[in-house]
Amino acid sequence: MRLDQLSGLVAFLKVAETRSFTRAAAELGVAPPSLSEAVRGLEARLGVRLLNRTTRSVGLTEAGAAYLERVRPAAEEIQAAGAALDEARDHPVGTLRLSLPWIAGPLLIEPLMGPFLAAYPDVALDLVFDDGFVDLAAHGFDAGFRIGELLEKDMVALRLGGPLRFALLASPAYLAEHGTPERPADLARHRCIAYRFASTRAVASWEFSENGRDVSFTPTPRLSVNTMPLMVEAAVQGAGLAFAPERLAAAHLHEGRLIKVMAAYCPSYEPFHIYYPSRRLTPPKLKVFVEFARSHAGR
Repeated sequence: MRLDQLSGLVAFLKVAETRSFTRAAAELGVAPPSLSEAVRGLEARLGVRLLNRTTRSVGLTEAGAAYLERVRPAAEEIQAAGAALDEARDHPVGTLRLSLPWIAGPLLIEPLMGPFLAAYPDVALDLVFDDGFVDLAAHGFDAGFRIGELLEKDMVALRLGGPLRFALLASPAYLAEHGTPERPADLARHRCIAYRFASTRAVASWEFSENGRDVSFTPTPRLSVNTMPLMVEAAVQGAGLAFAPERLAAAHLHEGRLIKVMAAYCPSYEPFHIYYPSRRLTPPKLKVFVEFARSHAGR
């Protein structure tokens, strides 16, 4: 490979990542015309067009997408190898970009992020919350969090903490006015506070276990939200029943502002897992975060 082809490859990878010649040039510290010339030179040597350019956007051609799929793993290995040199200094640096479901905010990240940032002052956290499954490499994430470990086979998945216990919650005032449900079939007669996924607008089902079989109930909500702490707060205010992680309501349960109902029917879910692409070299910033998260998750 000639040196000018290598520079064209670097230029192409950065443009493919940012979908912009201007942003790519800024990140590489070169002039946009020089970057454009490097990409054109690479296309000329390969004999195919890699990028579709308009005055408003940049996109991959079919050939460009196939080429990117082949060369990106090698580029990531080179990048990881360079990042691994930081281990010699024992001084992880850089921005760690993480994909998380909303539920991971109050249960995992909020108590974790302050101590981690204090322990590693040269590592920055970029936290992006999305309940949908995210392709880490395609969206520029270092790692992600999900409940359970049903992930792509090329991912490393590590367990964080124990199972998540969900509870059906209501305020004493609500139960005094509307009665207490005894089994899943009773829920249709009650006011429900539902969790609605922001991406799909679908309402999350409530999953129970009755006589050894799984029972699913999809509430018709009087109130729907996309943050679980707000669900718990709405239950405290008497807006209806909420199905949420028990840990989120621990203080309210202790003080008597909320009561658990149908406890015998409420299941435990798979614990959180942190997952990231399987590579021989893991960047130091990610390695220390994984170790820190695993050691603190049980707390």
